[in-house]
Order: sequence, then C-alpha cells, then structure tokens
Amino acid sequence: MFFERFYDTDLAQASYLIGCQTTGESLVIDPVRDVQIYLGRAAREGLRVTHVTETHIHADYLSGSRELAARTGAQLLLSDEGNADWKYAFPATPLHHGDTFMVGNLRVEVRHTPGHTPESISFLVTDTPRGDTPVMYFTGDFVFVGDIGRPDLLDEAAGGVDTRFAGARQMFASLRDQFLTLPDGVQVWPGHGAGSACGKALGAVPTTTVGYERALAWWAPYVAAGDEAGFTAELLSGQPDAPLYYGRMKMQNRAGPALLGDVAPLAPLSAADLKARMAAGTVLIDTRPRSAHQADAVPGSVNIPDGNTFETWSGWLLRPEDAAYVLLARDAAHAETLRRRLWMVGLDQVTGFVTSTAGLETTPAQPFPAAELAQHDGALILDVRNKTEHQAGAIPGAQQLHAGRLAWELGTLPRDREIVVHCQGGARSAAAASFLRARGFQVSELAGGYDAYTRERDARPV
Repeated sequence: MFFERFYDTDLAQASYLIGCQTTGESLVIDPVRDVQIYLGRAAREGLRVTHVTETHIHADYLSGSRELAARTGAQLLLSDEGNADWKYAFPATPLHHGDTFMVGNLRVEVRHTPGHTPESISFLVTDTPRGDTPVMYFTGDFVFVGDIGRPDLLDEAAGGVDTRFAGARQMFASLRDQFLTLPDGVQVWPGHGAGSACGKALGAVPTTTVGYERALAWWAPYVAAGDEAGFTAELLSGQPDAPLYYGRMKMQNRAGPALLGDVAPLAPLSAADLKARMAAGTVLIDTRPRSAHQADAVPGSVNIPDGNTFETWSGWLLRPEDAAYVLLARDAAHAETLRRRLWMVGLDQVTGFVTSTAGLETTPAQPFPAAELAQHDGALILDVRNKTEHQAGAIPGAQQLHAGRLAWELGTLPRDREIVVHCQGGARSAAAASFLRARGFQVSELAGGYDAYTRERDARPV
C-alpha cells in the first residue's frame, strides 16, 4: 500500500493519495485544483490515478476532483447523501452509506457522517492483503485532531437559517454511531489542521487515532454521557467568523468547478498595458511585503503579500465577479506560482503580471502611530479581527467587521468620513486597508494594530 498526504499550509487543507502497488491503481481524496501534484507523485510511484473522491462539498477551497477525473479518466465518486439542497449537480458515481469499492487490493468503505454538512462522508480503508481490520479513516471535516467540524457554516456563509442545530444533533449521532464504533488503533486522517476556520481548536499534528480521540477529545465525555444538549452548547460556542467567500465556494463546488485544462503561461505586461487594463477595471494584486506597498502603493491596487496567508486573504478580499487581475510579482515563475495558488479559492481571471512599479503612478500609504489616534476624532474605527478577538478586548467605540466579510459589506461603511482600519498586529489591516482604498473609501491605518494601541494606552500617565 502506498500513502501520501499533501498539505496546503495557507488554507490548512489536506488531501491524500493512496494506492495499491500490486495493481498500480490509486485513489485521490479531496484534491485541490492544481492536480499536477498528484499526477507527478503517482507517476513516480508507478501508479495510475483510477479513482477520485471527496468527503463533502467544500466551503474553504475550490475542489480539484472534477479537474483530476477529467485529466485522467478516473472514476469520480461523490456523496449522494444529505438533502436535496446539497447534492452535486454534475455527473459522478453516487456514494451512499455502507457502499464499498476496491482500489486494487484496498477496500474503501463509505460512512455517512453528517454534522459539518448534511452530505459529509468518511472513508474507512482496509489493506486486505494484511487482513480485515481497517487501518485508516479519512474523515474530511468530520473529526479533526482534537476537534470536530463546525455545523454552522451553512448559516454563517451559505444563507442557511438555524441549520447549526440540526447539524450539531447529526454530529453527535455521527460520533456516537460511526466514529466511536471503530477499533482504537484505526488511524484518523482529517481534511484540515490548525489554522482552518472549519473548526475552532484544531490540532497541529497531522494525524490521530480513534482511541486517542475517544480518550482525550473535548467532545468525548459529552458523547459518553449522552449529553447532547451540553455537547451542542459547547460545539456552537466560540466559533470564529466564517469568511463569506465560503458561500461562493460551496455553490461552485456543488455546481462543478470550471475545468482549467491546459493553461497558457501568463504574459508579462508593460506599465502602459497595465494602466490601460486598470482604467478598464482590472485590479493589480500587489504581492510585495506590506512595507513595500505602503512606501509606494499603486492607486487601485490591493496588497496581498506572498506568504502563508496569500490564498486565505485573496479569498477574503477578492471576488471573481468583480474584476480581472494582474499580479505584481518578482518574475514569471513567481507569478505562475501565485496564479496556481489563486486557483485554490476560485480566482481564475489572472491575465498577466508586472515585476515592478516602474512607470506607474504611486503614492505612500503609511499607517499612523497609536499615539496619534486621538487626532482622528470623528473617524470610524474599523476592527477587522475575528469577533472572538474583538470580544476579548477592543478600542472603545470600534466597529467589528471581519476582513473576510468586507467585500460583501461595503454598503455598511461610510464614504463621507475617514475609516481607521486596524487588526491585532497590522498584517490583516494592511491588506484590508488597501482593499478599501481601491474601492474609493477614505482610509487610514493604525500602525501595529490593537497590540500597539494597548501598549500606548498602558504607558499613559495615570
């Protein structure tokens, strides 16, 4: 048996390749859209991708299942569980609870494990040449290391109304009737790790076991005691804000993500080309560090620095229906890498790149120090942190609006007065401030965020 985990640290997302080395067949679970990573690894191991599946209709990234099946001719197998509102709208082999299929000598059993979403399924894998005891359980967003999937995303990001309560009841039953009926030694391989907004307390290690979660997970005592009410209250409390692009991801993944096929290389653009495109509505994504952007920002550009949050912040602030995009990148290879990362959140409309601001109009966009906050009397103080961060401590009078909701809530913000944007330390607010400036708001930014504000406040004479 061959096994490999692929992990996107930005979205804290895991996908898996498992294969039978005897027959050369392999299965990919929860693939991303840049499918070459699976094709290349399978080829190096002498495997063919013959089966493709996913655990549920994803909300935080655009699935590559349809893309990979189209590229390889593999059988696409998708959940047919759940209600009519959340069934896939494109052709695939339907999967139901109790179904099994073989990938060479590997037996894959389907378990319907609703709670995070109605259609969620998990995959129990048995390496049959070694025996009949299952060895691996691919749980998607059902069970994480130290946590479980949140049941409120349909309410938070996809227009549901009070679906969280039914989801919590389903999650309780799935844990009791499915997860905890398995042998303690079964390895658990989840769909996300620490940093994902699909739960509130995900562990950073990649895997766990049924027995470890039975003994130590926060939810285990509630299930053991049959305390569904206590479980529900704890599960629903303290969940982070769900970025509103999750709703778009759900809809696109249900309908079937657009196929990328063979993609031509990005074209380099001159300053004159970029000016003409920006005049027609194209948005420049400035991927330099925020200090470089703040020193000489191109008016109308959005600063999303290349780093561990590039995909996340792009999903938060950019929408495919709003514009085409051009990348400010180091070189052609860098631009191509960033373009592929944007595929993760469904931003396919990248039309070119530039490598510098030479020949472009620029202006400083420097934040002001916390000691000068009083000089901005009358401004709206906009806190773009998570609601749980805001509740833990906030600047008096500040309005909280998570950065992942800004693009959908522009109508709630004033255009006739200054907006002072801040986060905890300055990184998120820099991206958010640049986005709001590009949309024509009067924006300034608090240097160092809430951390700087509290240091300055605490240093004042009593």
